[in-house]
Amino acid sequence: MPRDTVSDATAEARLRHDLALAFRLAERFGFHEGICNHFSVRVPGEAERYLINPYGVHWSMLEAASLLMIDGDGRVLAGAGEVEDTARFIHVAGHRANPRHLAILHTHMPWATALTMLEAGHGTLAMAHQTACRFHTRLAYEPAFAGLAQDADEGERLARRAAECPEVDVTFLASHGVVVGGPSVALAFDDLYYLERACRQQLLAMQTGVPLAHLSDAVIDSTAAQFARDLEPMAERHFRALGEVLERWPDRALTF
Repeated sequence: MPRDTVSDATAEARLRHDLALAFRLAERFGFHEGICNHFSVRVPGEAERYLINPYGVHWSMLEAASLLMIDGDGRVLAGAGEVEDTARFIHVAGHRANPRHLAILHTHMPWATALTMLEAGHGTLAMAHQTACRFHTRLAYEPAFAGLAQDADEGERLARRAAECPEVDVTFLASHGVVVGGPSVALAFDDLYYLERACRQQLLAMQTGVPLAHLSDAVIDSTAAQFARDLEPMAERHFRALGEVLERWPDRALTF
């Protein structure tokens, strides 16, 4: 077997492992919603191929072999099952819009989704805590909800901001949920995890009725730069550590 073929097969196996782990971790933390929502990853190679979850399989049950391989038209190339329409349209358009995003994670996780339900001007992530600063300059907001993404046009509409702002990794979808993209499954999941924590911190503070204490621009910029410097290696270590916990204690609850 040619060396490049072996390399591609090894890369696919690693991506399958990581994406399946991300699903199981997301379920443990309560980021899932029934059997809906979806994660995808682009498979290396000349052909346009993606790994994505089959509709109807609970995230706690997803393994590397469970994942479907699809092409750019959403046709299943490998694996058993079907792709949900919203998954196909959101993810293919999202990957094409920003090739830097090897992985794209879409959830309706409760705290982040709660922010998307607030009136205009109130549903943004405030730079009032150091965790929020991690996402400074990396956020975008889609202000209009137009129903379920059940056609290509809606997928393209949601991906438009990704194409216009390639530095954005997190998009809040009004009255819907969030989309998080990253150059690896580990970093995308790490962002998903800390995004939910940042949204929870903000909404808990807002419940006091006291105005949020926004950080100064200088502090926000410097803190964001500190995060950016070590973001990828820290995300990798966190993701692997969580995987070890799941492997060693498969029945233990993970506290978010």
